[in-house]
Amino acid sequence: MPFFTSRKQKKDYKLSFNDDMLFIELPDGKQQAYPLAWLPQLKNATAEEQADWILTDKGIHWEKLNVDIAIP
Repeated sequence: MPFFTSRKQKKDYKLSFNDDMLFIELPDGKQQAYPLAWLPQLKNATAEEQADWILTDKGIHWEKLNVDIAIP
């Protein structure tokens, strides 16, 4: 899977997809990693679908893919 990074303007969260992992960099610089095996909708999504996320009060949400990740 190609490397892809997306940044949203509301908060400084960075999402990166690399191989079979999703990396989320938080505004404080900490990074969380999630195996895409846990999130098959994201693993099988196009780069455009992966980049189409929003930040919610509970975490990150991909509307078209119906995927949510809670961010503490």
